Amino acid sequence: MSVTIPHALVIPDSALSILSQVEVNDLCQVRSSGLADLFRRCALAVMSSGVETDDARAMFREYADFEVELEQVERGIRLHLRHAPARAFVDGVMIRGVQQNLFAVLRDISYLSREIRPGSRFDLTTPAGTTDAVFHLLRQAGLFRSGDRSAVAVCWGGHSISRSEYDYCKEVGYELGLRGLDICTGCGPGAMKGPMKGATIAHAKQRVKAGRYIGITEPGIIAAEAPNPIVNELVIMPDIEKRLEAFSRLGHGMVIFPGGVGTVEELLYLLGVLAHPDNAEIPFPLILTGPAESAHYFHRLDQFICAVFGVGFRARYEIILGDPARVATKTKQAIAGVLRFRDTNDDAAYFNWLLRVDQAFQVPFRATHQEMAALELTRDLPPHQLASNLRRAFSGLVNGNIKEEGIHAVEMLGPYQLHAEPVLMQAMDTLLREFVAEGRMRLEGHGYTPCYTIAGR
Repeated sequence: MSVTIPHALVIPDSALSILSQVEVNDLCQVRSSGLADLFRRCALAVMSSGVETDDARAMFREYADFEVELEQVERGIRLHLRHAPARAFVDGVMIRGVQQNLFAVLRDISYLSREIRPGSRFDLTTPAGTTDAVFHLLRQAGLFRSGDRSAVAVCWGGHSISRSEYDYCKEVGYELGLRGLDICTGCGPGAMKGPMKGATIAHAKQRVKAGRYIGITEPGIIAAEAPNPIVNELVIMPDIEKRLEAFSRLGHGMVIFPGGVGTVEELLYLLGVLAHPDNAEIPFPLILTGPAESAHYFHRLDQFICAVFGVGFRARYEIILGDPARVATKTKQAIAGVLRFRDTNDDAAYFNWLLRVDQAFQVPFRATHQEMAALELTRDLPPHQLASNLRRAFSGLVNGNIKEEGIHAVEMLGPYQLHAEPVLMQAMDTLLREFVAEGRMRLEGHGYTPCYTIAGR
């Protein structure tokens, strides 16, 4: 049985410490609405930072007695926590980073409930309206700073990786940090934590006092991938689609480490967006990298991309193995080109407005058995449309692997069924079988039962 704190009173020391009466009332709506359970679950995930598990249901069972209550005080709020994980405290006092992330969750959930919904000021049925919502979500979280030209390297990769791959992620993060780059990841463990950990040491060596370790997550995945302890700017996006767009518009370059279906989903999203003709001239550095022993992983991933989309897609990414310094040097050089391009085209340094994101990449995909089976997976589609459908397929596999609702649906109705043309079916099947064999689907690795079947059309 895990050790818990019977009762703790937590007061914000961030922007939430000074509030208007209207803002206090808005935040307290979380207490009296259907958002109370969502906040409780996200709060528990934040306080479980550092736990090496992706089994959200097990975590919720372990802390079934955990409760959180908002109390309104004069011009402010405070939280009463009961039976909270003791790991979030030192000598009875909540760790400051955990405290800040806890109130970031409250800030974002309150904003989402008030602003990002049907009938709000954002027209989420249009690409422009959705992008505007993504911008405002990031702005209200304090991620934009006037005149700031600091470069952000987005690092994607799996939470279930080998020790050598994790150590390599740290080395790349270290080299990026030495070159003054900030780090943005999905905020969880594994390849999301490693680059941040390496960058903290490099920033300390370079006397960078305001290093940024940005974590972008969403309610459906935060419990399975709890924010790692290094994240100092946490943002909760409403769904995976807006999360992916936030990465693409906030970051100046991408580095992708080994991973599983979630990493492939992210890669397909980015390649699909970049494949749109309107984005042909937009520079967007993308490096796939890992230790030398991960060569087979990237070879298989490259084979999959070329089999599905053709070898022309290789022009949008470069694979570098076993050379962290080269990865960092090329990333920094490419980002300098990105910033020059934005200056020339009067685009913001902190938000990639020029990038065209089709609505197919923005509409939330609900991975039901019916929707998964109905996905059109054929190479007859334009490349960016096929990438969109494949991205949804892999998003569904993430849902069935680690999201509570998806796991439950697979248990009740059996595995998802995907239907694809023979060449595409073979490519997907080969890639996914490799992931299962290498333990890339879940942290527990061996013994994994696939949540999918693939059949021909």
